[in-house]
Amino acid sequence: MSVALVREYWAYHHWANRKLFEVTAALGEEVAGRPVGTQFSEPTPRAMLVHIYGADWFWLETWRGRPPAVVRGDPTYGLVIRTLGELRRWWDELEAAQRRFLDDLVETDLARPLDGKTPEGRTYSRPLGMLLLHVPTHAAHHRSELATMLTMVSGSPPDTGVNSYYREKSERESR
Repeated sequence: MSVALVREYWAYHHWANRKLFEVTAALGEEVAGRPVGTQFSEPTPRAMLVHIYGADWFWLETWRGRPPAVVRGDPTYGLVIRTLGELRRWWDELEAAQRRFLDDLVETDLARPLDGKTPEGRTYSRPLGMLLLHVPTHAAHHRSELATMLTMVSGSPPDTGVNSYYREKSERESR
């Protein structure tokens, strides 16, 4: 693992989140807020996006040394986000903060232990590098749920696999 790999994985993470956000936003607030099914981690496409955002925000705050209080079952960790437009503004700010955090990383940071407590009170110690990989991986799980939700309400969304990210990236760079 290297800082360059972590930064690239996060660039892919931001791209994939944005792709599915755009598809969801195009459906409108009513459809984005409509429950799709209790089989999903979150009941609506908007709530799934808020959950992904909330986890990204939670971990960035934790890495900055100010872990938020965790409330089980609250995908926003106490944040109130009512519309996709509001979420987009918050998420754009978060992505910028995440990039600044990643830009400041050096190779030795990846092995640095991050100590904390689970919501159940158990202590843990994890290498920061692995937690930096955890967040995009966590989001991939929920993006797959969101893609299924979107398929159910409007048809299959665009591919958000890493190969599609690289295809689009190389097209942008060749212009």
